[in-house]
Amino acid sequence: MHHYLLPHPPLLVPGIGEGDEIPNTRAAMRRVAAEIKEDTPDVIVFISPHASFYADYFQVSPGTVNAGDFGQFGAPQLKYYTQIDSQLAKIFIEKAQEIGLNIGNLDLSTDKLDHGVLVPLHFLHEVKIDTPIIYISLSGNTLWEHYRLGMALRHAADSLGRKMTIIASGDMSHKLKDDGPYGYNPAGPKFDTHIQECITSADFIRLLSTDPALYEAAAECGLRSLVILTGACDGYAVTGEILAYEGPFGVGYLSASLTTAGAAPSIFEYIQGFKSEKETAVSRNRTEENAEDPYIKLARENIHNFVRYGRSIALPKNLPAEMLERKAGVFVTIKKNGELRGCVGTITATTESIATEILKNSISACSRDRRFYPVRESELSALKISVDVLSEAESIETSAHLDPKRYGVIVTCGIRRGLLLPMLEGVDTVEEQLSIALLKGGIFANEHYTMQRFEVVRHEL
Repeated sequence: MHHYLLPHPPLLVPGIGEGDEIPNTRAAMRRVAAEIKEDTPDVIVFISPHASFYADYFQVSPGTVNAGDFGQFGAPQLKYYTQIDSQLAKIFIEKAQEIGLNIGNLDLSTDKLDHGVLVPLHFLHEVKIDTPIIYISLSGNTLWEHYRLGMALRHAADSLGRKMTIIASGDMSHKLKDDGPYGYNPAGPKFDTHIQECITSADFIRLLSTDPALYEAAAECGLRSLVILTGACDGYAVTGEILAYEGPFGVGYLSASLTTAGAAPSIFEYIQGFKSEKETAVSRNRTEENAEDPYIKLARENIHNFVRYGRSIALPKNLPAEMLERKAGVFVTIKKNGELRGCVGTITATTESIATEILKNSISACSRDRRFYPVRESELSALKISVDVLSEAESIETSAHLDPKRYGVIVTCGIRRGLLLPMLEGVDTVEEQLSIALLKGGIFANEHYTMQRFEVVRHEL
């Protein structure tokens, strides 16, 4: 079967735009519609980044008939109706819940189709395709959980004997041009190239390992859609093809197909085995006397206690003197399955010691990072924790005094401030480091801002 990653710029739709600015994308859409018509699937599954988005909940299309229009784009006359495969939606929810995912169709407001569905749906209607659909939202869950959601989708379709085509809707980076609506970041083209390479090589382990710093800086909206799609292809041999890629407005429009044929090793089994070996090694290290770094141990024990009981631990008495007597800014970073799960810190000391700074910031990292929902008890065994102790920041005049492998950077413009730690995977140049720091601070590159650099001592397993 063929499955697709497709962009969703409304200007492709006649009556909203001419589409001449992205002719290759429009041609790819029509090619996809023709292929789907020839494949005659029983159901078409849409994955949209513009459906209801929850931190830890996947929403599936409710009801039996859904509708939508392009009213928000000045064309309310363009209306679309489609039948929902409610039986598949029900079985899919059950399959996903069986593997521990938080999913349902409780949000009845999502019966209105969004433009992430409507744009590709328009081209299906052009060739008279009226196949039943279901559509799925993304969430703030990890990439790995999105992949497992795709596996559950495939199992649900197989259990009903449904011949299924998936359309993963999503645009690539929104940071490709200075004069684009979101400005430029060097992570933008880097991310888009990375995704195309993952598709053409069908290297989905590499896709799942995409560095969070890269996709956050790129400001994309298609990665999680693609990951769900690849999860539905788990256990099959996959051929990936780029159908079109254009970015004239500073947003990357990537059209691609994934074709499945024959069996192949499961990525799920590979990653589960890798995780099991890694967790066993970490567990073994923790049981050895004095094996665990005291900085990490303090942060980990505090996070576990807070998640389970809602309170911080008492400060241990057997800590190294430096942790009890020295003051410094501290960042606590939490990762799960290689993905960022929380990171909060202080640039300078706010408490009486490094130890108390770790206690304070570890609680914030697991429960108050606004990008993520609070850590749950079921996740604790999968968390990797690191602690960065910062040196005193020093002012610098130019970026020539930066080195992303040695120094972190702080950029300041008025009351706005952005900070980026050093030694981050995927951040290899000063240009990338500065761009991400400015983005985090809400500072434009053409504004006047000051810079400081600092070093860190990183404690990690």
